[in-house]
Amino acid sequence: MTGPDRRDLGRVFNEVPELYDRVRPGYPDELFADLAAITGLERGSPVLEVGCGTGQATRSLAALGYAVTAVEAGADMAALARRRLAGWGSVTVENSKFEDWDDRGRRFDVLAAAAAWHWVDPSAGWRRAHDVLRPGGWMALIGHVVVRRPGEPEAYAETADLHERFSPGHPGWGHPPLEDEVRMTDEGWGLVDDPGPLFGPVITRWYEAVQWLDGDGFADLLRVQALYRGLPGDVREPLLDAIADRIRTRLGDRVPRRYLAVVRVGQRAA
Repeated sequence: MTGPDRRDLGRVFNEVPELYDRVRPGYPDELFADLAAITGLERGSPVLEVGCGTGQATRSLAALGYAVTAVEAGADMAALARRRLAGWGSVTVENSKFEDWDDRGRRFDVLAAAAAWHWVDPSAGWRRAHDVLRPGGWMALIGHVVVRRPGEPEAYAETADLHERFSPGHPGWGHPPLEDEVRMTDEGWGLVDDPGPLFGPVITRWYEAVQWLDGDGFADLLRVQALYRGLPGDVREPLLDAIADRIRTRLGDRVPRRYLAVVRVGQRAA
């Protein structure tokens, strides 16, 4: 992606916290059950969540009884997360970049980051993660990968001409990968920098998920994705309006957005 640094671009979600909270997909309960089984977490275990957004994953962690400290760089996102999580006495939301965050000597059994670790500066993030985890602690990266299945209508394929019309030659445009191809990418930490010897071998688990959306809902989902937030507003909004209209008029106003949810877990090295 050209233009803004990826870590600066990550903070544009702070422009649309309510929309982000409404349309971004959550994560299956099975993922968090597997995380608990792999790490051996018990009720009351201290968990650090980096980049909590508006608290989608935070709620699932809190529901398992963990004491969650959630760090979020966007002030408006953090404020909305505090409101959404006000009923959970075991959750604290702190507004800070992880690289600058004051841990005040606190140490954790698990550090979890849901669709957020790629916004952290890798030159500082992995070492910081290692330092704030207790010996034997675990790193967990959670996310979604948009995928497609052969023969199934896919919204990008139906709107590729619109993408090229409004933002020709953009390096981010392209069909989502096939689901079976993504399932083969089990090794390592995915599309982030490798931590080297700081963490042990990675355990990977995949989970199927799908959102069914009408044209307006699909456009709103794209509005909270970094690829589209990085476009100038006078390009992004006409493009998304055209996409919504295409879905209404050609696709029966109902399309799937298919994902593989994923958790990658590795233990802190001594």
